[in-house]
Amino acid sequence: MVCLTGIYVLGVKTTLILALGLLSVAACRRADPLLQPSPVHLLRPAPDSFDVRVESSRGPFVLRARRHWSPAGVDRLYYLVGHRYFDETRFFRVISGFVAQWGMSGDPAINRAWDGKNIPDEPVRASNTRGRVSFARGGPDTRSVQFFVNLADNVRLDTVSTFGFPPIAEVVSGMETVDSLNSADRRTRTDGRPGPSQDSIQVAGNAYLARSFPGLDWIIRARISTQWK
Repeated sequence: MVCLTGIYVLGVKTTLILALGLLSVAACRRADPLLQPSPVHLLRPAPDSFDVRVESSRGPFVLRARRHWSPAGVDRLYYLVGHRYFDETRFFRVISGFVAQWGMSGDPAINRAWDGKNIPDEPVRASNTRGRVSFARGGPDTRSVQFFVNLADNVRLDTVSTFGFPPIAEVVSGMETVDSLNSADRRTRTDGRPGPSQDSIQVAGNAYLARSFPGLDWIIRARISTQWK
């Protein structure tokens, strides 16, 4: 389907063509893969492995996803990167010597669309050593769109809270970029806790982060650069 962005017609059929054009625009909006992700498309398997080149405000780095580590997790990552979900997202939680976390969209509408779009738990097949990437989550079966890079060997995360954090990828180049991500913007919120509020990101996105935490680094773009079937 071709999405119409403008309609220029003459004659007696103007009303009909305009109506069809508006329907086409509405259909395109309904089909937006980020605002209304298709359950069928979400279940499509990713390649066995693939590289994601991340261009960040600090410079580039490359992630290599390995599907045998976590099939459902890598499938979700492949979908998100393929549809440019991570463009303009902030690294909203960076703790030196621990993790750098990102994945909440700067667009509140997209955050609403992905709320509750979780994938099931999988066993931990690789350890959370330095440079490896896992889903952030708040309990069993809550992996969705948030990820973190381990900035150190965090092997305790393999078994913490009984379910652990299964790695899905690892940084294969540019780890110095990841290490340099800004962890200094830790000003205190109104509730007395440091750093950005995930609830506020959920409802206000980048507008909240730009206003309250302007020093955060961000992803300019993330693209699949190489893949192996």
